[in-house]
Amino acid sequence: MPFPHIAITGATGAVGIEMLRCLERRNFPVGQLTLLASARSAGKKLTFRGEEHTVKELTPDSFAGVNIALFSAGGGISRDFAPHAVKAGAVVVDNSSAFRMDDSVPLVVPEINGADAKNHKGIIANPNCSTAIALMALYPLHQAFGVKRVFASTYQAVSGTGAQAIEELAAQSRAWAAEARAWDDARLTAPPQVYPHQIAFNALPHVDSFLDSGYTKEEMKMENEGRKIMHHPAFRASVTCVRIPVFRSHSIAISAEFEKPVTAAAARAVLEQAPGLDVIDNPAAKQYPLALDIAGRDNCAVGRLREDCALENGLAFWVVGDQLLKGAALNAVQIAELLV
Repeated sequence: MPFPHIAITGATGAVGIEMLRCLERRNFPVGQLTLLASARSAGKKLTFRGEEHTVKELTPDSFAGVNIALFSAGGGISRDFAPHAVKAGAVVVDNSSAFRMDDSVPLVVPEINGADAKNHKGIIANPNCSTAIALMALYPLHQAFGVKRVFASTYQAVSGTGAQAIEELAAQSRAWAAEARAWDDARLTAPPQVYPHQIAFNALPHVDSFLDSGYTKEEMKMENEGRKIMHHPAFRASVTCVRIPVFRSHSIAISAEFEKPVTAAAARAVLEQAPGLDVIDNPAAKQYPLALDIAGRDNCAVGRLREDCALENGLAFWVVGDQLLKGAALNAVQIAELLV
C-alpha cells in the first residue's frame, strides 16, 4: 500500500494532534491527508510537513478513497462512524474502548502482538493507555518467566482526560499561587468542573466509573486487555487507578508474580533487550523513570527493579510512559505502519 490516503478523526484533540506529529516525525508515507473533527472544529488549520490542511466536519461520507483511518474522538464517535469508514474501504485504527474486547477485532501493541493486526476485518483497536505502558515492561518478563498475576497502582496524568482537564489543573494551580496561601492550606473554594474533586495538590483514586465489584472500568482494563494482547487467558491483575496533578505521562507501580524464579539482575537483562523500552535503574544515583523526563518520548522506561518481598517468584518495578504517545497516538501510528 504505497503512499496511502490517511484520515485522522478527532484531529484537533490532544491525541489527534500527536497522531499528526507522529506521522510527520516517523516519515510515514502519506499520499493524501484528510483531517476530520466535529462541526465546531471544522475550518481550523493544522500544519503537516510545512503545508496547511483545513479540518473538515466528520460525516458518514468523509472516508471516500481513504486507506487508513486513525480514530481518536471517543467511543460513541467510533461506534457511529467506524463502520462507515470500513464500508468505504478504509482500515480503522481506533483509539477508543469501543471495540477492544470485540472478539473479531485485534487489540494490538506492535512490540507484543503485531502479527494479530493481520487478522483484522476492517478495524484494529488500540489498548487502554495504562495497559499499553504496563505491558511494555511486563510482556518481556512474561516471555522469560511466565507472569501469573500482578498488583498495580497507576499514577495517571490529567492529559489522559483531555484538554479541559489540563486547563483545570493549570487554573487551580494558578489560583492557589495567586492567593499566596500557606503550604498546608491547599483547598480552593471554586468547585471543580472536570473531576469530582479538586485535582491540584491532590490524588484521586477514581478514574472512570465504578462497577458493582468496587473496581472501576479503568482498573479492569489491565486484566481484560492484558489477557487478549498477551494471549494469556489466565492472567490476573488487581489494579488501583489514581489521577494525580501531573500534566503528561502515566506512571505505574507493579508487583508481579511469575511461574519461574526471577531475580532483579535477570529481569534487568531481559528488559534491556526489550523493544520500545529504556531501563533507567540506578536508585543510588537517584536515577529512575520520571514523568517529567519521559513526557514527549516514544519509548517507555522502567526502573526501581527489585525482588518482591511479599510474593513468591515476585518482582516489583516502576514503569512510565507518555500516554499521549505509546498510550495512544504513537501506538496507533505503529499499527498503521504494520499495514503499509
